[in-house]
Amino acid sequence: MGEGKFLLPFFLLIGVIELELGYLLFVDQVDRIATALNGFLWDYILIIVLIGCGLYFTIRSGFVQFTRMGEMFKLLTEKSTISSGDRRGISPFKAFTISTASRIGTGNLAGVATAISLGGPGAIFWMWVIALVGAASGFVESTLAQVYKIKDKDGFRGGPAYYMEKGLNARWMGIIFAIIISITFGLVFNSVQSNTISFALEGSFGWDRTVVGIVLVILTGIIIFGGVNRVAAVTSTVVPVMAVLYILLALFILITNLSVVPEMFGIIFSNAFGFTEVVSGGIGAAIMNGIKRGLFSNEAGMGSAPNAAATAAVTHPAKQGLLQALGVFVDTLIICTATALMIIMSGEYLNGSDGIQLTQDAIAVHVGGWASVFISIAIFLFAFSSIVGNYYYGQTNIEFIKENKLYLNIYRIIVMGMVYFGAVQSFDVVWNLADVSMATMALINLIAISLLSPLAFKVLKDYQRQRNQGIDPVFYKNSIPGLKNADCWDDGPEEK
Repeated sequence: MGEGKFLLPFFLLIGVIELELGYLLFVDQVDRIATALNGFLWDYILIIVLIGCGLYFTIRSGFVQFTRMGEMFKLLTEKSTISSGDRRGISPFKAFTISTASRIGTGNLAGVATAISLGGPGAIFWMWVIALVGAASGFVESTLAQVYKIKDKDGFRGGPAYYMEKGLNARWMGIIFAIIISITFGLVFNSVQSNTISFALEGSFGWDRTVVGIVLVILTGIIIFGGVNRVAAVTSTVVPVMAVLYILLALFILITNLSVVPEMFGIIFSNAFGFTEVVSGGIGAAIMNGIKRGLFSNEAGMGSAPNAAATAAVTHPAKQGLLQALGVFVDTLIICTATALMIIMSGEYLNGSDGIQLTQDAIAVHVGGWASVFISIAIFLFAFSSIVGNYYYGQTNIEFIKENKLYLNIYRIIVMGMVYFGAVQSFDVVWNLADVSMATMALINLIAISLLSPLAFKVLKDYQRQRNQGIDPVFYKNSIPGLKNADCWDDGPEEK
């Protein structure tokens, strides 16, 4: 009996060790599978589909992302008051910031750094390409989300799952997409965000990543149990502030090093086409890593932003489509480019650093050691706001499958668990999982919006016709002959 008292703790310890080893082996196996799937999906399928669809949408829309640029900024300040008093929803600006919260985050700081460290400076050129052509995809998917949105207790909700069901009469496809986006954003992408936060805080302050993970779980729980209005309130406040502060720092660094900026662009262009190889930056690595990290950052065509776009109260679907196209430009052409130039100027990408550590080291070269602390705070704000925005994408798709409070609460708990998982997990594991889930989700969405794109072009034509007449465009169910299931839009005049 006395011996048993000593043996019991020993056996318990052995059991814990075996569980830990089993967990590590499981994670390693998952990582191996994810790496193999990434090679197949990205090398042979997704790059062609992404660029091909983006070019098709660009041409068919009359290069909407370029010809309507001025109007995009004007729409950003438009009020949400609309003609029908029973319509509710958040403002176009808040819908814009929810999607921007997900876009502007880890992809702009850690993602850009990873693209450069693996694909060389030329990867940034391919990030620009995917943003320029992808903005048209962003317009199409967000316009469709507005057409097929539905009313709920908070106002409106919608997204790819909804336009798959209502536009393609394929609820089965919508359910598959809803499951995948709920996993991708609420779970996998949130683990990437918490992973980046924990590494940044560990590097700057020496904080234990386990403790950081616990704190993030608590903060996430407080926000996500508060509903979409709290999500909108947090992101509409935090995103503009954090973006302005980061851009101001980047502008200061770029202006004080203005004489070498042209040289940095020269390095980007030369490496983009494999003329000069830096690190592993041949043309193949540059294209692959630029497009991967570009899609993660701006999400154009992935099917995420439409979930936020659908929540806006606007008089015409094309308005929110234009705003989401603007979000792609803001993310990649401004934020990502600023980060890239600072990293390339510093030369730190040649020293083996990766992820958020590379961004911290690069900015420290320019402005001193305090930059590491600043970036840690910035990445916390960027990434935590992304966690909030990502969760909302999952919530609206869980509700698409079945509106059940119990299911939603279970999902919230799993989200919190994945936030902790990411905070304590290795860099490679979470990013490999993100690439697989992102590729799968994007392929399904791109198929759907390709099939529905003729409708989006008709909606754009209706919008442009009214703008040309000098009136504020208003959309009706019968604005497009034969349109069905656009339940949130009123019947209008038969002849317009």
